[in-house]
Amino acid sequence: MTNLRIAAIQMRSGTDPERNAEIFEQFVREAAGKGAVYVQSPEMTGILVRSREELLAKIKGEKDDPIALKAAALAAELSIFVHVGSTAVALNDGKVANRAFLFAPDGSLVTTYDKIHMFDVDLDKGESWRESATYQPGSRAVVAEMPFGRMGLAICYDLRFPQLFRAQALAGARMLTVPAAFTRQTGEAHWHVLLRARAIENGAWVVAAAQGGKHEDGRETFGHSMVVDPWGRIVAEADHDEPGVIVADIDIAASEEARRKIPNLRNSREFSLETAEMARSAEPERAAS
Repeated sequence: MTNLRIAAIQMRSGTDPERNAEIFEQFVREAAGKGAVYVQSPEMTGILVRSREELLAKIKGEKDDPIALKAAALAAELSIFVHVGSTAVALNDGKVANRAFLFAPDGSLVTTYDKIHMFDVDLDKGESWRESATYQPGSRAVVAEMPFGRMGLAICYDLRFPQLFRAQALAGARMLTVPAAFTRQTGEAHWHVLLRARAIENGAWVVAAAQGGKHEDGRETFGHSMVVDPWGRIVAEADHDEPGVIVADIDIAASEEARRKIPNLRNSREFSLETAEMARSAEPERAAS
């Protein structure tokens, strides 16, 4: 199985988890109706709310999370893979996990992934975020075994850390996933180029479902959910920030073809790093010898 139809759901999640779950279900059914066998939703599918107190009051643990429960049921009913890009999950210590879920066509849980890199930034126009104040960062990278090959999981800000995707590619991942809620400001600047770069440098498919538009809590996200092929070409895109579904027919074998043409994974070499300061300090020692 190397040819398959995949889908990315673009959402505008609000502050009501139950309502978000209903919208999520509608889009998953739409994607399956279009023939998709793998469906990905964006980061924070279940809730987007700026207030930490409101977030903690509304979210649940993994076993009771409405999005995870809905995704498992839909996967089994529709006989497809359902990848919840992420949702907020309550942990025992008062912290929150930004957690992805991947469900198999029988409804079983394949794996989970907790976002490793926290979006702690100060942007222009006074826009500032401190994810680490609420979320517990993950510590493990994840590559899932799929019928079409191995697939790497990541979430949003992880996109800016190429070493994560390189490790997944070296572990055999031929498809990389980056569900996101990129801010409008950062999305306009970097979304397209970063997704294409991760595809090119790893010779892998990249699938990125996104949040888009003006949300109930006042934030704005960029949208532009996308599928990029291993040569860096955009093969499907929601060229806007409105909710909806994009579908793409992909050939996973294109990853091997790209890696054959440019075998940078195989050609990579270990090296030492020497700074100018290190070089100067070594000069007397070299002169004495």
